Amino acid sequence: MKNILYILLLSTQVFFAQNGFEKGNEYYGKGKYNEAIAAYESVLKDNKHSSELYFNLGNAYYKLNKVAPSIYNYEKALALDPNDSESSNNLKFAQKRTIDEIKVIPKVGFGKLVRDFTGIYHYNTWAWISVGLATTFLLFFIGYYFSQITVSKRIFFFGMFVLIFLILISVSSAIFEKSHFDTEKPAIVFAEIADVKSEPRNGGPAIFVLHEGTKVYVEEIIGKWKKVQLTDGTEGWIESNAIREVK
Repeated sequence: MKNILYILLLSTQVFFAQNGFEKGNEYYGKGKYNEAIAAYESVLKDNKHSSELYFNLGNAYYKLNKVAPSIYNYEKALALDPNDSESSNNLKFAQKRTIDEIKVIPKVGFGKLVRDFTGIYHYNTWAWISVGLATTFLLFFIGYYFSQITVSKRIFFFGMFVLIFLILISVSSAIFEKSHFDTEKPAIVFAEIADVKSEPRNGGPAIFVLHEGTKVYVEEIIGKWKKVQLTDGTEGWIESNAIREVK
């Protein structure tokens, strides 16, 4: 009886989540962007997250010319699906509405090569690739064990070594990407104007000023202050309520 009630409750939650999403799409299609935002965010309140939901929410905020929320939601969509070309493209349009022009210092060296390679897929995708390769390795082992033909045995034997090598690469890539995902903490400035200070305290002049929509990376937290780094390597302390972390 408890299992039946649990299934009914879960089904009801999924239904209302889909209903809210569909309502949001309907409002968006009619140009009622505030209503669409309310409908989409009602889905988020039920802990239903998806890249498509954040993408649509970002579009609704973009239509209302709300820079920071639109960029934030596009970034949320990309955090769930880094290969989402539509979110990436719309994010570039939204970033053109920001005031701050901060250069992006490209990384160089071996670390960049590794990051470029592992960044091809999400860490979950690398994990599934590892599972697929491991399954293939098992099939090759079975083929090697039961094969009576010398040539086939050699092919299966060589194939197992190749698969072990590929499994090591995919597992390492998954671990590297997961570590990168956990340690990197992007955030978006939501305050219209935010002072960045050299120390985590009130008083004293700001070393520079940031405006809404600018992307920063959180490095440290002390009380109500967060140490952030910009894409050009500049660092400083900003009040926590001035930014919102993407993940």
